[in-house]
This record gives sequence, C-alpha cells and structure tokens, in this order.
Amino acid sequence: MAALWLARASSQLARRAARRLPPLPSRHGGEPSPWFLGSSVAAPPPVLGSPPLPPLERIARRGFCSVRRFAGESSAAAAAADEEEPENGFAGGGQAIDFPGGKVSFVAEMNFLPESHGERISCYRVLDDDGRTISGSRFQEVSKEVALKMYIEMVTLQIMDNIFYEAQRQGRISFYLTSNGEEAINIASAAALSIDDIVLPQYREPGVLLWRGFTLQEFANQCFGNSMDYGKGRQMPIHYGSNRLNYFTVSSPIATQLPHAVGAAYSLKMDKKDACAITYFGDGGTSEGDFHAALNFAAVMDAPVVFFCRNNGWAISTPTTEQFRSDGVVIRGQAYGIRGIRVDGNDALAVYSAVHAAREMAIAEGRPILVEALTYRVGHHSTSDDSTKYRPVDEIEHWRTARDPISRYRKWVQGNDWWSDAEESELRRRVRKELLQAIQVAERMPKPPIAELFTDVYDQIPSNLREQERLLRETIMKHPADYPTDVPV
Repeated sequence: MAALWLARASSQLARRAARRLPPLPSRHGGEPSPWFLGSSVAAPPPVLGSPPLPPLERIARRGFCSVRRFAGESSAAAAAADEEEPENGFAGGGQAIDFPGGKVSFVAEMNFLPESHGERISCYRVLDDDGRTISGSRFQEVSKEVALKMYIEMVTLQIMDNIFYEAQRQGRISFYLTSNGEEAINIASAAALSIDDIVLPQYREPGVLLWRGFTLQEFANQCFGNSMDYGKGRQMPIHYGSNRLNYFTVSSPIATQLPHAVGAAYSLKMDKKDACAITYFGDGGTSEGDFHAALNFAAVMDAPVVFFCRNNGWAISTPTTEQFRSDGVVIRGQAYGIRGIRVDGNDALAVYSAVHAAREMAIAEGRPILVEALTYRVGHHSTSDDSTKYRPVDEIEHWRTARDPISRYRKWVQGNDWWSDAEESELRRRVRKELLQAIQVAERMPKPPIAELFTDVYDQIPSNLREQERLLRETIMKHPADYPTDVPV
C-alpha cells in the first residue's frame, strides 16, 4: 500500500510540475541562464512533424522541479492548493516542506549563504585596560573573599610557572609548559565552577587544578616523577590528574578529551546531578576531527558540557590565520546548534561571569555551551620551543606588559581597597619560598620502581607483559650505565 501511495503521489507531483514550471530557455542570444530558478521565458512553438522529445529532455525543458507539501495532505487539499499556486510555482504563500528537523520554506531566488558575516562577533568585556569597570557592563558579582583568592592564585600560578621553567632549563626536570598570559582564563573559569563539575583539560590549565586545592608539593611531585606522583612517573611533566578533585589526567594528543567530556556530561545528566563537565582546548584543537564530532555529539544529546576554547592566536608556530577562515571559534557553535559567547580572556571578571552563566545554562537547560576566550600565549609553547622564531618580539612584549591579565585585575582589586603593595610583596616572597621547598622535597624522594611500568592496566598482569619486564631487567643488568641509577630495579 505504501509503495502504491508513493507511486501515485510521485505521478501527481510530476503532472503538477509539468503544468506550472517554465520551459528551458535557450543558451544562445544572451537569454537567461537555464540555472536561474523561476525563469519565465516563453517556450518556442512546436515544429510541425518534429519527433516527440525524450522524457528526460522534456523535464529539462520545463526547468527545476518544485517540492512542496509532502506531509499528511489529502488529495482534495492538494488539488485546492494547486489552484492557488502561481504559475511559476515559487511565490511565498506558505510553501514549505516538513523536513526532519523543522519546516523549510521555499524561495524563488537562488541565494548562497555568505562565507562570513559582515561584522566580526563582538567580545564580552568588563574591565578596561586600566582595570576599571566599563560603564554599563553587566557581570557576576564576586565577594571580597573570592576576588582576593582569584588574585592570589593568579600570582601563585605565575610564580610556579617561572620557577618550574627555570628548573627545566637547569636540567632538573625534562619538560615544562607555562600559562604565562593566560592566568585569568585558568583561575577565573575555575572559580565559576563547582567542585562537583568534571574537568577535562588540555595541558595549559594547571590553574584550574590549583584553584581546586592541588598543592605546590603535588605539582612538584608530578613534574619530578617521584614515588609520590599519582601517575607513578609514567607521564611527562605537567600531565597532572586528580581523582579527588574531579580533574581528568592530561593527555598529550590534541582534542581527544572533547568527546570524552560529552560522555561525562551525559552521564551527569542521566544521574540527574547538579553539575556539568567542562573541557579546555586551544585554537589549534578546533582543526581536529574530535572537536567537530564532540560539538555535534553534545548538541544532539543535549549534554550539559561547557566547551572552553583558549584562542591565544598560535598553535605552536601556526597562526590562526592558517588554522581557519571563520570568524574565530565561537561562530562554529551555531553550525551545530550550540549557544556561544566570545569573551576577553585577559579580563578575569569577564571570564568568571561568562563561565558562571554558561554553567548555569548547561545544567538548568541541559545544553552545551561554547566559550571562546581571546587571549595571547606570552611564553613559548613549551621548553622545546622558541617562539621568537615565528613571532615578532615586540608583539610578545606588548601582550606581556600592556595587556597582562594579572596587572589589570590587580588594579581593580586595589581600586576596591582590598589589596596593598605590602601584601603583594609578602605574597610573592611566601609563594616562592614554598615552591622552592617543594622542589627540594620532590627531588629527594625516590623514584617509582621499574615494576610500576607494567601495573594498573590489567587486574592480573598477562604473560606477554611479564616477559617484557624480564627482558627489561636483563637489559639493565647488562648495560647499567645506560639507565638512571635512581630508579629501583
């Protein structure tokens, strides 16, 4: 019955199209193009004695076929609508198709969507460059206690980065990566979250972990890979993680954490938790397939996840101009049906307010939110990079001084009479001392034994891994000078 109905419907549509659509205009003599929808060029008179046209050519002569009213229309209603429809079949009059996802209207003109909007999407900001609130700005109020903690943690993160970077240059740790210039993104976004929210970081968000209570000693233990490191020395430095603080362990491959964040968010939704997931990534990560898969996954599943993009202008040595032609990252959310906002990533109050609102929407409305924070990576990509080889030094210096997020936020805090120069000096002295002590302790701690290389994957270690462990031990015994002496065998 369904096949018979479809055959009849197709026949009726073909007859209607044959009655109302114009013939194919000639390609000669400067007449309109055959690809112009709704052409009204008159058909040439038939030539006596000429053979009938083949069916496909007859359709081509009539031009494009109009699709209309497929869902639930009776024959009488279709006939009545046919009488009302204009000759060319393209006037307004409610012509539409009930396509999956919503009704789509038809138009008579061929219009391609432009490659971009006329104007760039604006950027939300609260503080100007001098640390004064912009007149008329709307932002989430913060208490004195929270505001001061935000500032203290931003300074702590800056000092921690500088000292660990120096430790790597001294050969005391193998690798490091700083968050210089992005301290507001780290701390302000973390302050807007709940401890129950699940964090899936990239690798430039140690400040989120710092805010949640990860101690300087725990940071040092991980970077030095000692026996107190939660990863048991099996990860590179800066690949932090904490079950206690709902912070997934950093993974080097770019953007792989994004689909995981959607799954984590959906599990929170299924369990009816008053929490969301948040995942961080850089502008370079948006060139990965995982970014697009994750956004579509989240939109379709209505997952309460906040996608936080740190658009710092550079993916190692690749500028954003070579990453994408779109207006940054936030515009991409619309293509997937995701609400988004662009925010000044060097404005702590703007970041705090945007993430606070994004979290509320994600949980209350059960939807994903995309936040794009415009900032700048003042430091090198990592200790393996020299950014002066691909960026102008004066550009780096401008962002380091004139647009420093810590200095701007400090002006606002001091403008409220919440901070003084004496407190600033004491804070920096205390944090530096505490961190240097943590490094000394971390260096003296023993390394995890060789056996830990083969644990924590299987409940019972399989025979092939036992064989690998045996061969490794034999190799170390034969060539002891080639292996570190501080790793217990």
